[in-house]
Amino acid sequence: MKNVKRPTYSFLILVIGLILINSLLAWFSLLISHIISPSSTLPAGVALIPIAAAFMLIFALWYGMYGAIAAYVGCFIGSGLLSGMPATVAIYFSLAGLWQVLIPLTAFRIFDVNVGMESSRDLFHLVLFGVILNNVIGAAWGSIALAIGGVMGWSQVLSVFTTWLIGTAVLTIIIVPLVLRRCTSRVEKSKVFVKNYWF
Repeated sequence: MKNVKRPTYSFLILVIGLILINSLLAWFSLLISHIISPSSTLPAGVALIPIAAAFMLIFALWYGMYGAIAAYVGCFIGSGLLSGMPATVAIYFSLAGLWQVLIPLTAFRIFDVNVGMESSRDLFHLVLFGVILNNVIGAAWGSIALAIGGVMGWSQVLSVFTTWLIGTAVLTIIIVPLVLRRCTSRVEKSKVFVKNYWF
């Protein structure tokens, strides 16, 4: 009789933990933004200082699609529901968070980028796919989704896009390379680190 290994729940616990962290970071980002600029006219779900975006990217690069799923759900809860956004809008608005992590995750796998940021080549791919391209697409998707959902007027799309793009790009380039460089070697030793595959 073959010895059947019992399934572990490590990845389920990981995803639930990441969803909780991402949701709280997204909500905290919105809170900090309102404290810094109480008279801001930014619509629900958009933060001046989107700390969550940087960590959602880090988690996706470390944990593959588990991190990407957690980014979507964390965005749905933290930037969507907890900001007062209607759930029907939050469902498609939160795809912006998914694009912002899925684009660099895919590029890192295709171009065999070292997540530990060991070379200038790795940093180049991070900047191209994890700071510029993903944030342009995420900011465009998110701002248009808010207009489609009636959360804001079409006249605000460009200003929300610009605020979103600059905020996420600046925080991503400051936080992500530093955390990846300093912490990836420790995370790689864990059972839940995902290397060279999606799950």
